[in-house]
Amino acid sequence: MANKAAPDASRRSERSRQAIFEAALALVGEVGYEKLTIEGIAARAGVGKQTIYRWWPSKAAVLLDAFGAVVDAYDQEGLPDTGDLAADLKFVLRATADEFNDAAWQAPYRALAAAGANDEELSRTFVGRLMEPGIRVYVDRFRAARDAGELDPDTDLRIAAEMVLSPFSQRWLMRTGELTHEFVDTLVDQVLRGLRRRT
Repeated sequence: MANKAAPDASRRSERSRQAIFEAALALVGEVGYEKLTIEGIAARAGVGKQTIYRWWPSKAAVLLDAFGAVVDAYDQEGLPDTGDLAADLKFVLRATADEFNDAAWQAPYRALAAAGANDEELSRTFVGRLMEPGIRVYVDRFRAARDAGELDPDTDLRIAAEMVLSPFSQRWLMRTGELTHEFVDTLVDQVLRGLRRRT
């Protein structure tokens, strides 16, 4: 009689983690951060709450890791570098606008951002875990453009990245206007107009 293969604990754990991430993101979008509970996440994910507590100390930690998994993949890939900075920025920001307009992403991200406005520790963790990695990939892309002579050699790379990302974030968070491809294209063109190397 053939021996049955032992269950793959790591695969089972990864399935549980993904189920927890999906449950946390879905629930926070439905009920908001304040009403989100570990018990609710566990019930939605089909796991025991002790499973969650074994990996995370709080609901905030679960959410930050759920979003962080997406950010980490993005951070590893970096921004495209085709040699055309404007085209690369527009390509990425258009995709980001589409993502931020997707209700499945928008609801949980808004809930976490709103909670951070009233919780300094959560806000700092939110910025460090989710926002800073995204800013860094833009800084890296601007550095490559500056080194290639596309930008003024005195360009402050961090400020350049924030000049693109801050208006995007404000429009989305404060609902001051629609996040459209046209908006993204105009934003990139105007920012780069001020950063281009003068001949």
